[in-house]
Amino acid sequence: MANIINNDERLQGRLKVVFIPNYSVSLAQLIIPAADISEQISLAGTEASGTSNMKFALNGALTLGTLDGANVEILDNVGEDHIFIFGNTVAQVEQLRREGYHPFDYYQNDAELRTVVDQIIAGVFSPEEPQRYLPLLQGLQYYDYYQVFADFHSYVEAQKLVDEKYKNRDQWIESTIQNIINMGFFSSDRTILEYAKNIWKIEPLKIN
Repeated sequence: MANIINNDERLQGRLKVVFIPNYSVSLAQLIIPAADISEQISLAGTEASGTSNMKFALNGALTLGTLDGANVEILDNVGEDHIFIFGNTVAQVEQLRREGYHPFDYYQNDAELRTVVDQIIAGVFSPEEPQRYLPLLQGLQYYDYYQVFADFHSYVEAQKLVDEKYKNRDQWIESTIQNIINMGFFSSDRTILEYAKNIWKIEPLKIN
């Protein structure tokens, strides 16, 4: 995908895809403060969104994510005007599973999703190995445990909201500031006190 995008003359100086291997603390120290958007796109209820989204928000990046893990608490603290939430809720995810989730129906009924899937299957983004992703994508059409197809349209719509907000510099900066100043909730002091009270059942020791 990077090869296709980075060699498109229309995007020169506007968009570039860079893959950084071997993510580490040292790299995080460079990446996190530089980020405008923090994408936390795990399926709601899988509790996959953890501490990184807090660090991104503390450094001013706006979260684009599902209602999963710490994203829920970030939403509660920064407010819905300063975060981009998409996708099904935990209740909707579970309901889909109970009633029978058929990803192929989403593939058939969503022209945009179908275009994306067909392009990847056809090897548009992997011309040297055109069938590299064929088994993966064909499999997802029939078994999509993480309900990627179900959340796709909502994700695309959320990205449009990101684009619109980014055009308004004042609004974007306001949301950045709100993220920074409201991350105090995630203080280690509060976290440890809650663990002490609710899990460990111990009281703080007062030292004179």
